[in-house]
Amino acid sequence: MATNWRLSAIQLTSVPDPAVNLAAVKHYLQQLPTAQQHLVLLPECFAVFGGSDKLQLAHQAPIGEGFIQQYCQQLACEFGVYLVAGSQPTATNDPQRFAASSLVYSPTGQLLADYQKLHMFDVSVADNTGSYRESATTLAGEKISLCQLPDLKLGLSICYDVRFAGLMQALAASGMQVLTVPSAFTRLTGAAHWHTLLKARAIENQCFVLAANQTGVHANGRETYGHSLIIDPWGEVLADAGTGPGWVSAQIDISQCQQLGQKMPVHQHNRFNSELK
Repeated sequence: MATNWRLSAIQLTSVPDPAVNLAAVKHYLQQLPTAQQHLVLLPECFAVFGGSDKLQLAHQAPIGEGFIQQYCQQLACEFGVYLVAGSQPTATNDPQRFAASSLVYSPTGQLLADYQKLHMFDVSVADNTGSYRESATTLAGEKISLCQLPDLKLGLSICYDVRFAGLMQALAASGMQVLTVPSAFTRLTGAAHWHTLLKARAIENQCFVLAANQTGVHANGRETYGHSLIIDPWGEVLADAGTGPGWVSAQIDISQCQQLGQKMPVHQHNRFNSELK
């Protein structure tokens, strides 16, 4: 069993124009190290960001269709990577709301899994934007998604989901070894909580965490935190992208998850899994 994988996260300052953002994704993919088994994560709203509340809705497409999805499929093939296409707008039955979907493509361009963001960012924050009401334009998902890759079980989440440990615990109970967290974490909440939350999710679930964040000031004035991270199951930060656009990458050994679980079997010790329900 091949347990060695390369994990990479691309960090963007996305703009309202998908063509500009997709060109940036390709530019950074060209710079990444090559690997036989390579998992690459894009940020939340990687293709369309920083415009009006209706901008995402204007670029939605059914799963399996549309320019953005087709381009991501082509990129996965061109670079021979497993590509987790952050979040992008996909169509729903509600004409006023799209779904924020994370889509996983194989190196042959096959769509392996899809996940729709479960938790909506409806909060007030003391930054340039002030109030966020994601549910006004985004329809929350209804499922969890664990994707089986060769010798690797991949858990899918999106941004605000990271605050809800129950989602990750459900994925871990099914054997998750790598958790992906594509994000557009705000500068203010990121500075307070980003590293802490992601390290906690890695430690408590004994998994690797791969988190790709937006960064900088966007066209609508929204400020995002950057610091895309790769974290190991012990909570050690293997790579931190800082605050500029770019990428981070690390070679990992998936067997570290099992080895840690044997030494510290927290999932077996967790009484809330059964007897205290």
